[in-house]
Amino acid sequence: MPVALRSTRTVRWSVFLLLAVAGLFYVKWFPYYGRAFDAASQHSIGKSILMGDASSAPDPSLSAAVGYALAYGKAIWKAMLLGLLLGSGLQALIPASWVQRALGSRSFAGTVAGGLMGIPGMMCTCCAAPVVVGLRRQRAAAGPSVAFWLSNTMLNPATLVFTGFVLGWNWTLLRVVLSVPMVFGLGYLANRFATREGVASVDALRSKGVHEPESEARSMAEVGRRWVSIFARMTFRLIPEYIVIVLLLGAARAWMFPHIGPDIGEQWFWIVALAVAGMLFVIPTAGEVPIVQAMLALGMGIGPAAALLMTLPPVSLPSMAMLGRSLSWQLLLALAAAVVGFGVLAGLIASASGMH
Repeated sequence: MPVALRSTRTVRWSVFLLLAVAGLFYVKWFPYYGRAFDAASQHSIGKSILMGDASSAPDPSLSAAVGYALAYGKAIWKAMLLGLLLGSGLQALIPASWVQRALGSRSFAGTVAGGLMGIPGMMCTCCAAPVVVGLRRQRAAAGPSVAFWLSNTMLNPATLVFTGFVLGWNWTLLRVVLSVPMVFGLGYLANRFATREGVASVDALRSKGVHEPESEARSMAEVGRRWVSIFARMTFRLIPEYIVIVLLLGAARAWMFPHIGPDIGEQWFWIVALAVAGMLFVIPTAGEVPIVQAMLALGMGIGPAAALLMTLPPVSLPSMAMLGRSLSWQLLLALAAAVVGFGVLAGLIASASGMH
């Protein structure tokens, strides 16, 4: 390898690692460290972003749409910016050959590696999506990419701690017991699902010329121009449709989450209905904790609450739309259905065990 290229590659790696560590420290690690003490002392991390103190969401309207979009945007804009920077930085700074060696395998070991890499990110499903786009562009296999995406939310250490202090450690145990097979099991199944008719394998992608990474830049000036270009393309491609779907979900809250009270009990149809609604809806990181806390306080059954705890974080309609060009819609729909299944299972376990 030429000395100049080796030197440039070292600088690129250093820049990416600095961005990842400093960005996550500022956006995630340090703020969540403080919130953990609040959760321990107050047994709360804030109001439900879904409906506040009310027993139902506001009626569908432009005001309801804008109100939720603004509240949600205020909570996630820093993480979304970091996700876009990391997703574009992966493509501009990190050689595709390295990503392929680390996460290009369709083995279970590759899926485990992807899941473990996602845990420190602690991003919400939409903020992690641009990073997944970058990983796929750099030849990461479907399984590790899916495991990375899901582990950001479901094995988020901060959220697990918040859940324990706010809802109870039995809720954290239930979440961990089901999240491990969700993250690594669905990641592994995503690799099995990756066929020529669905998400092509890395070899098939290469043979078809799909998602072929650009040649490696040889100067930092070229790297910088490429990074800006990729960041702009990702932003203009992903963000507009993302905003539109968030607005629509904000307006439709009252239809997706009807009046919350004791009438929503342990019946199986409520567990299924709330599992589906939670899978479709979009929330910021750890937003499910105050949502479930508020709903339990209003008298909702344990089963539907547990279903929401498992389905609100991992996927959402906006995040699936963002990944529509990186993972096939067949795979995304299968993942959505599987997440609903895990939510229903959580609800049935919680209801049968009489959790409080």
